Amino acid sequence: MESWDVVVVGAGPAGSSAAYAATRAGARTLVVDRASFPRYKTCGGGLVGATLAALPADLDVPVRDRVSAATFTRQGRREVTKRSVTPLLAMVNRAEFDDALLRRAVDAGAEARTGVAVTSVDEDAAGIVVRSRDGDVRARFVVGADGSASRTARQVGVRTEQVDLGLELEVEAGEHADRWRGRMHMDWGAAPGSYGWLFPKGDRLTVGVIAAKGGAGEQRRYLEEYLGRLGLAGARVLHDSGHLTRCRTPDSPLGGGRVLLAGDAAGLLDPWMREGISFAVRSGAAAGRLAASGARSPDATGVRTAYERWVTGTLAAEMTAGRAFLGAFERRPGLVHTVLTRTPVGWAAFRRMCLGATTLPSLLGHRTVRLGVAAAGLRR
Repeated sequence: MESWDVVVVGAGPAGSSAAYAATRAGARTLVVDRASFPRYKTCGGGLVGATLAALPADLDVPVRDRVSAATFTRQGRREVTKRSVTPLLAMVNRAEFDDALLRRAVDAGAEARTGVAVTSVDEDAAGIVVRSRDGDVRARFVVGADGSASRTARQVGVRTEQVDLGLELEVEAGEHADRWRGRMHMDWGAAPGSYGWLFPKGDRLTVGVIAAKGGAGEQRRYLEEYLGRLGLAGARVLHDSGHLTRCRTPDSPLGGGRVLLAGDAAGLLDPWMREGISFAVRSGAAAGRLAASGARSPDATGVRTAYERWVTGTLAAEMTAGRAFLGAFERRPGLVHTVLTRTPVGWAAFRRMCLGATTLPSLLGHRTVRLGVAAAGLRR
């Protein structure tokens, strides 16, 4: 049977980052994905500073636009536009971005096989067998990065506590392109914790809404109303899609045996804004590096422990802070809107978060912010 040091299941940002890191660490690495690339992916496509800092330094990121202005509304009202000298986000088309990141991993020495659907990951005394309809391969270590509906996550036993449904339209920008160039829009919705977004990407605009799973009809109406308020009701729709995001419970496993999980497969994302690309890239890189070391060691437990410690000290801490901010936002969205748009402290915090100059745990470390989040979290 064909044998590899590391096999990565999934070739999105987490999987390609893992494949790149494992290869750079000296491991013979195979990355497989059930889709053929490039492929469409439901996602706003905004890269924050933390994402850009974690990408390979020589990656040619296919940026469609750079956002330097942000317009905020509360259910379509109380409109405020804020601006930043330094761009807040780099906007990408996920099909182009994921393809570029996968090609960079291949250029580094990984082998990629797309159109391969993994059916199971089975461990035995000799290592791991990754099974698919296209044939089985053996691995010394596996990184599961196959998304929020991950098969490897189910085998490991990942537990989630927050499931949200995002609905998204990609529309032709047409005559609206100039109006939105360099500017995004965010609307705080009526349902607790919900919001809508518009992100510019040159000749197209991404418009979406997200809220807790369970109210698909209400979310569809919110999306249609939001599109109308933006003046885009007649825009040509290029893609109409939906996607579930799942946040892990604090005690959910991050691997099992000789398997590590990264990105959406592990339930790693920001509970408040549901931003997942930076979590995917960072966790994928860490998982790939440690999987490469695990391929040379009989101590799988030590590798998993090292990964768990890394996640606990970084991404898990960000998720804990994100839950606190989400609680405040769910209960007092109007207050959050006011603080963000009308106070220098609020806008500076949001801007620094986008730029990667601070983190949510760091913000909660400031007494004023901590007390404000606690006060907003009280039901009124």
